[in-house]
Amino acid sequence: MTAPTNSAASGGQDTASVHPRASVLLAHGSSDPHWLAPFEHLLQQIHDTLGSHGTRVELAYMELAEPSLASQIRALVSDGVRHIDVLPLFFAAGRHLRRDVPAKIDELQTEFKNQDLSVVIHLHSPVGLEPEVAGAISQVVQRRLS
Repeated sequence: MTAPTNSAASGGQDTASVHPRASVLLAHGSSDPHWLAPFEHLLQQIHDTLGSHGTRVELAYMELAEPSLASQIRALVSDGVRHIDVLPLFFAAGRHLRRDVPAKIDELQTEFKNQDLSVVIHLHSPVGLEPEVAGAISQVVQRRLS
């Protein structure tokens, strides 16, 4: 992998050659800015932790907020990213993650293939199924019940 450089120092090298892989954090979405704020804060924390040397991470929403998953993936591909991991910030895999998101990813794959672009989009399981998340929720519930 190419060492990260800033655009000015590299003679205009864009971030796509630095970050050929990216991740999209996918949340449900809401028209309420108070609901959106924790996700934007989470994204900022991730950016602060990774710094300029980390994998590119963006945020997208299923519905009711922008950017949508499709527009975020199209923007990444437009920037030259060719491998995208979609990390659902959902507690479990309901209809959206079992049907809607895979259908949207298939649609995007076809769109990119028709443009002669080789793009890999990998949908991960929801973060709510991770043992650390269940453990954290359990601790919060126990603390509030004591």
